[in-house]
Amino acid sequence: MDILEKCRPWTAEHLRATGRDCYFRAIGDTFDGTEADFEGRRVIIAASHDYLGLSAEPRVREAAVAAVRRFGTSLGGSRAVSGSLELHEELEDGLAAFLGHEAAAVLPSGYQANLMLAPLLGDGDMVFSDFSNHVSLEEAVRLGRAKERKFLHGNLDHLEELLRTADGIGNGNGGTGTRGGGSGEDRSGTGGKLILTDGVFSVDGDVCDLPGLMKLADAHGARVVVDSSHDLGVLGPTGAGAGEHFGLRPDLVTSALSKSLASVGGVIAGPADVIRYLRFHARTALFTAAASPANVAAALAALRILRTEPERRVRVLDLAERLHNGLRALGFDTGASVTPVVPVLVSGRERCMRMWRELFEAGVFAAPMVHPVVRTGREVLRVTLTAAHTDDQLARVLAAFEHVGRVEGVIPGSAPASHTPVRIARPRGPLALAAAHDGRSTGAGVRRATP
Repeated sequence: MDILEKCRPWTAEHLRATGRDCYFRAIGDTFDGTEADFEGRRVIIAASHDYLGLSAEPRVREAAVAAVRRFGTSLGGSRAVSGSLELHEELEDGLAAFLGHEAAAVLPSGYQANLMLAPLLGDGDMVFSDFSNHVSLEEAVRLGRAKERKFLHGNLDHLEELLRTADGIGNGNGGTGTRGGGSGEDRSGTGGKLILTDGVFSVDGDVCDLPGLMKLADAHGARVVVDSSHDLGVLGPTGAGAGEHFGLRPDLVTSALSKSLASVGGVIAGPADVIRYLRFHARTALFTAAASPANVAAALAALRILRTEPERRVRVLDLAERLHNGLRALGFDTGASVTPVVPVLVSGRERCMRMWRELFEAGVFAAPMVHPVVRTGREVLRVTLTAAHTDDQLARVLAAFEHVGRVEGVIPGSAPASHTPVRIARPRGPLALAAAHDGRSTGAGVRRATP
């Protein structure tokens, strides 16, 4: 059989013929980061993760332009050899401090930042992964040699059962509650445990139960890694993500720089000795060109704005809550999300594609999520608004969903008498009040050690 034969049913012609041409659409001009021209049609972008609306911010753009003028468009090599700038180190130092860790490494993409975990996952080690984790975390496990056990999404009882089973395998340290041991500890003949989770899940929009995960980690001698791609800039009193939201510090934090930091790239933050080890052992870091000067400078400028303008975070959370509740008032189901990631359940691949097209024609660009991203029968249209969207744009998005939802029979002909409102995940307590009154707060020193 020709190895390329499998590709032919999925040609662009086939996708157009079946109406499933929702992906890889080319944007023309963009307007303030909230609207764009698609094939001559101007639509509201309701599928971007530019949560703080910084991709069109003049200060971010000018920082990128200035970096190109000074350093050029590319550094022409890996950071280990010839491609490291003081600009990279400034961003790493800033992100490490913001995330409450000793050190950080910046990669050309968020995907690569997660793949950088692979050298930690050796023979005899065991990884416990939430079923709904981002695929890049799954790929990191595949690159390593550790065994993986997946627990049902958000199900701590299932995770505890898996951890207890692993303790009984005889890995030499199970159940002792020793999470560290020290970098010089002799682990020969033993296996380590690692719990992997998204902070905010990229499709469902719900927040991980980090306190519960870390409590189980302590009880079973495991480490915890959180991918904060969708919560950095959104959760926590200063926007430092899920760890700050709960007042906890995971052992390692990864994040994409393409969401709230309005750039392209990734970061992994943690203890200095761990980050240094990964720099020299992770192929994803050693054998790739350095992140471009423009992208690094843009992320650095965005980080400064994130830390000094908390009103952007307040705005995106306000819009998200109004979007959730506006959709629910119409009869839509937005699941367990309490964040700006708003999944609108539509159920059915063909219906999801049709609704995407009808929304597009009504002037709204959403994101259709179908198998293999979600389970068959759980198809959703993922909707996200940014801090840059206006109240009028929110109203237009809701109006388009109302029309299309009724045409497709996803919602009733008239609004239901009542609905369960969503309360968005917002900072709480004295720390939140202090951050609200001090826009200069960086979040440094607000995290407590793992209990």
